[in-house]
Amino acid sequence: MAKRDGGKRKRKAPESAPAPEPSLRDVLRIPEGERIDLTAYDARATPAGPTGKAAGLAATAALGPRLAELQERLYASSTGGDRRRLLLVLQGMDTSGKGGTVKHVIGLFNPSGCRIRAFKAPTQEERNHPFLWRIMRALPQPGEIGIFDRSHYEDVLIARVRDLVPRRQVGRRYGQINRFEKSLAEDGVTVVKVFLHLSYEEQRARLLERLDDPDKHWKFNEGDIGERALWPAYRQAYEIALERCTTDEAPWYLVPADRKWYRNWAVSRLLLEHLEALDPKYPPGDFDVAECRARLLAT
Repeated sequence: MAKRDGGKRKRKAPESAPAPEPSLRDVLRIPEGERIDLTAYDARATPAGPTGKAAGLAATAALGPRLAELQERLYASSTGGDRRRLLLVLQGMDTSGKGGTVKHVIGLFNPSGCRIRAFKAPTQEERNHPFLWRIMRALPQPGEIGIFDRSHYEDVLIARVRDLVPRRQVGRRYGQINRFEKSLAEDGVTVVKVFLHLSYEEQRARLLERLDDPDKHWKFNEGDIGERALWPAYRQAYEIALERCTTDEAPWYLVPADRKWYRNWAVSRLLLEHLEALDPKYPPGDFDVAECRARLLAT
């Protein structure tokens, strides 16, 4: 007969619960009030991400149904008077994958509920207005998800590097941007700002890939070679923008972008976390369901 310890059976130790997944918003968020040195961030890193490309692609695809459901709920909620919407701002060096992110991530949504805008050099009409004028005209409506491929930050990035406006004017724009984004948050806009962090070496590889493939020549711009000579100036401009314009209302998230699969997963996951925090609801019907059902059955 088996012995017992003190006459009592030993209890089986309870299994520990699996550790919760870390919030990617916490992992990738730029710290507020700190100096930013982009050379300290590894553009090939995969913080809190899946283990490898195959797992990353599968994980991104798995996010699709949940993202689609939340988008539909957000869109539907606007019919009940909910003014909330979401704005994704994508910024990064040339070839960092802003367009690719739109293609692979926003493709998980219903396009009828999205408002996508790629900002190019301002037109003459746009130059005749304050720099935020064209941005305000492109904002998502209640229930929509807006996506900006480049944004109002170009007016403190290329404007600073190329001396398109006096430096003092650029300096004032950081405060204007912060006040603008705070007003958006107060009006029900969740602003998700993503900096796609690309390395100098990876940019060269992607530009060479475009040159070596005739089917990608349409993507190549000779001016990109000249812009590479200004890489240190652009890096500094981004560091200043990230430092001065990450706030509680609209923080910046730094997504390593050398690995495209991680970039797509990370942006998808960030969107999912923000939409889940919004937790939009389907609005109740404003009609008598039983009465309408009876009438329909009678036809």
